Amino acid sequence: MNSRRAFLSGAAVTMAAAGVSRHALAGLPEPVIQTSPNTQNPLFPKTGREYNPVVTLNGWTLPWRMNQGVKEFHLVAEPVVREMAPGFKAHLWGYNGQSPGPTIEVVEGDKVRIFVTNKLPEHTSIHWHGQRLPNGMDGVAGLNQPAIPSGKTFVYEFTARRPGTFMYHPHADEMTQMAMGMMGFWVTHPKGKNPDIDEVNRDFCFLLSSYDIDPGSFTPNPMTMLDFNIWSWNSRVFPGIDTLNVRLNDRVRIRVGNLTMTNHPIHLHGHEFQITGTDGGPTPKANRWYEVTADVAVGQMRQLEFLADEEGDWAFHCHKSHHTMNAMGHDMANLIGVDHRGVAGKIKKLIPDYMVMGERGMADMTEMEMPLPENTIPMMTGDGPYGSVEMGGMFSILKVRKNQPHNDYKNTGWYKQPPGTQAYEWKGQLPTIKRSQSAGSSAMNRVHNQPEVEVNIVKPSGHFKHNH
Repeated sequence: MNSRRAFLSGAAVTMAAAGVSRHALAGLPEPVIQTSPNTQNPLFPKTGREYNPVVTLNGWTLPWRMNQGVKEFHLVAEPVVREMAPGFKAHLWGYNGQSPGPTIEVVEGDKVRIFVTNKLPEHTSIHWHGQRLPNGMDGVAGLNQPAIPSGKTFVYEFTARRPGTFMYHPHADEMTQMAMGMMGFWVTHPKGKNPDIDEVNRDFCFLLSSYDIDPGSFTPNPMTMLDFNIWSWNSRVFPGIDTLNVRLNDRVRIRVGNLTMTNHPIHLHGHEFQITGTDGGPTPKANRWYEVTADVAVGQMRQLEFLADEEGDWAFHCHKSHHTMNAMGHDMANLIGVDHRGVAGKIKKLIPDYMVMGERGMADMTEMEMPLPENTIPMMTGDGPYGSVEMGGMFSILKVRKNQPHNDYKNTGWYKQPPGTQAYEWKGQLPTIKRSQSAGSSAMNRVHNQPEVEVNIVKPSGHFKHNH
């Protein structure tokens, strides 16, 4: 693991509940700080009970120490610099050097103690989303506890009572702190055989997050409510999102949590999956059915499970098409079908570098080598083996290989389709195309015949007075 370890000097420790003894607080566990945005290998437990660890996409799992039967973690809330894709960095807030923060993995029944040190410029707290715990540990500042002041350390302690897929995030100045990237994953593994939890060969997790970062800037705008232009998985955008590399016939679980301001229909190509769990726990097997798209609403967690029995490179993405774009511009004119030829020459006399784009669609933007502002990323990018993939944002690839080694998560390169299994250009004679000129019949016959009209809609501009 590419990390640096740092001690906190003189951090004041405040108990979040009276149940934590002073003896337990005598020495804080050393915080581990991660600086790499690459997917780290699973963290197999060296202490505590055994479990099959998860792999956090473009992330990592937080190490712990055992202290008299309690599993202790140390989270540091702090400003971070997150590489969202090569050449594009954002100044975010997160935990232990990254946004999202590290994944916390425990086992059902574990007694857990989490030290939270606040290095932000304002107070904070942590809510343990979906957990059953004492009310004073729920983390809502002002309701369950005082907020954690800047420079102080609080302690949360509870028992992981049920297995499942959860997350953590602030519940203090939530609008700002979550918009700045403060969130993390939590996985509670079952302590034994559970009839509704199957064993899997690959177990991935990531959080959905969104940001409004103007091209050329580095810091998200926390005031944005709807017009986000960066849609990410674990604060990474395609082509910066790592691929999900599995072995043919692996049983695969993908855990997805949504902390954006809208829902996301997550779609997998080439396979069918089942929803095997939510933040409410595992779903009974009798209530499952097969899907290829699962809508993950705001604040929800979903576990997708499938058998990776089709070899190849399979797209995996949000099915909202604007969410598979980078640095979206919301105030661009709609130029589809507009003929620029007459006016383009005149404009170039005034602006020599003027480029006509948009009248044939947006794919031309992937071929233009136009200069970009500092610290941004093209809207559509990423090269595949046959050209531009023309995607961005919430997009990655499930790579299923029969020669993928067990417990190996490395990318083995592009898939080579066997002969006769790839779409190809038809060079034979084309059949005559017949087109219908009929407008079709009406559900209700017209009483008064009216001439047909073609409507052109002009959007209003400026300010208009309306009489009500």
